[in-house]
Amino acid sequence: MLDRRRLLLGGAALALSGCKVFDSATEPDSRLRALFAGHESLTRSAQRAVMGDRLAPEFSEADIRQGQRPNGSTDPDSADYRRMAGSGFQDYRLTVAGLVDHPQSLSLADLTLLPSRTQITRHDCVEGWSCIAKWQGVPLGTVLDQARPKLMARYAVFHCFDAIERSLSGEVFYYESIDLIDAYHPQTILAYAMNGAALPVANGAPLRLRVERQLGYKMAKYVHTIELTDSLVDLGSGKGSYWADRGYEWYAGI
Repeated sequence: MLDRRRLLLGGAALALSGCKVFDSATEPDSRLRALFAGHESLTRSAQRAVMGDRLAPEFSEADIRQGQRPNGSTDPDSADYRRMAGSGFQDYRLTVAGLVDHPQSLSLADLTLLPSRTQITRHDCVEGWSCIAKWQGVPLGTVLDQARPKLMARYAVFHCFDAIERSLSGEVFYYESIDLIDAYHPQTILAYAMNGAALPVANGAPLRLRVERQLGYKMAKYVHTIELTDSLVDLGSGKGSYWADRGYEWYAGI
């Protein structure tokens, strides 16, 4: 029997393969886009009702048969990022700000001293491919607890070093968000190591998000700031993430 991940990924791959009925779905006034958006909340509610806090499947080291395939940005070229990468990210700081009582500024060393979690999971891309890798990092919930979210906080927004677009109006850096339910899931981690070594630049060094029950485009790389907010309307075009602003689902649960 097909599991839900394979069914969804197969449907996504079919849509990407050239089915022209979906060509207009990324247009802001598309009826298809509105239809998909209406089903998104149903998908989220159904998954949480069925899954609860259940973990995504985890695997053994014998299941790691290839390197983790890089996707999206693979080598940010901003001057600040290049400088930090050249020094092994010794000057890197993760900022946790927004609706928190105790804003944080954490070095990579600070993060590695916090309780860690190691998990071997499958990364499922909306393009139809997948990879199994071992990830080590600090649970996002542990970092948020240090910052003490305010009661009105609902979302964790991730701001990243990789510029996705450049135009006369300036650079657009990758941004993503999840709600605090997913932020506190035990498998949601800020990964700084992969397959037993420091996280490679191509895979998001020095720090990337892993939110294992969603598709790969939700797992922001090159994270430098986590901002807690009560709304997403002021982020990008108001859909909650770079790709959601361009027609993808904000909640990419699998």
